[in-house]
Amino acid sequence: MIIMGIFGSVSNKQVDEFAKSLAHELARQCPPDSANEGSRPNVTPKRLVSALEQVFGKALGFREQHQLGIYKKARLGNTFRWELAELGYGKEFVEDVTQRMVVHISRKSK
Repeated sequence: MIIMGIFGSVSNKQVDEFAKSLAHELARQCPPDSANEGSRPNVTPKRLVSALEQVFGKALGFREQHQLGIYKKARLGNTFRWELAELGYGKEFVEDVTQRMVVHISRKSK
C-alpha cells in the first residue's frame, strides 16, 4: 500500500493527457496575449481567477479520483507547465500558475 501512495493508481499517459487538457482549458478561457510576449493573459483579474479556480478544482478532483501519489502529482505539474509554455504563455506566468496548482492538489484532504 505504501507503493500505491507514492505512485498512484493511474498511468503516466492518463496523467499527461489530463494535464494537457487542463492547460488547453485555461488557454480557451484566458488565451495567452501574443502581442505582449512573456506576460499574463489579457483578461480581467476576475476572469483569470475564475478560470484558475475551475482548472485547479478539476485537478483536485482528478487527484482524489485516482489517488495520485507524489510522483504523479509532480508529473501532472510538469506536463501542465510544459503545455502552458507550448501554448505561448510567458515563463513567469507558467511558473506561478503551475506552482499554485501543485500546492493546491498537494494539500491534505479533509
